Amino acid sequence: MQGWQQQLKKLKKETYAIYLACKDTRVPWYARLLAGFVVAYAFSPIDLIPDFIPIIGYLDDIIIVPVGIWLVLKMIPPTVMAECREKAADAIASDKPTNWSVAVIIVAIWFLLGIAIALWVARTLKR
Repeated sequence: MQGWQQQLKKLKKETYAIYLACKDTRVPWYARLLAGFVVAYAFSPIDLIPDFIPIIGYLDDIIIVPVGIWLVLKMIPPTVMAECREKAADAIASDKPTNWSVAVIIVAIWFLLGIAIALWVARTLKR
């Protein structure tokens, strides 16, 4: 159990470091875009497959987030990532980082996406 907790802490720190790297102008635009999607998905309260579905619900978290992090890490320059890891470690050690504006944006995106899907389904059922 201890190993899993350490892996989870490492994953959270790495995700926050990627968030910091996504705001760095030395990172290529396409890496910043993918990093933004990965971080948004990792911190989003909404998953592609809901967690309450046994086994399958956690597969997206176990597969999508680590694969996304792996891809982003391949695109970010190592020196930038090292700096961001240091900043992330300092931020996590001093206090848990919170960014309410990002949380509001993520929730708004999921809300608008839900409305768009509901409208699409309603149109489809009318036909």
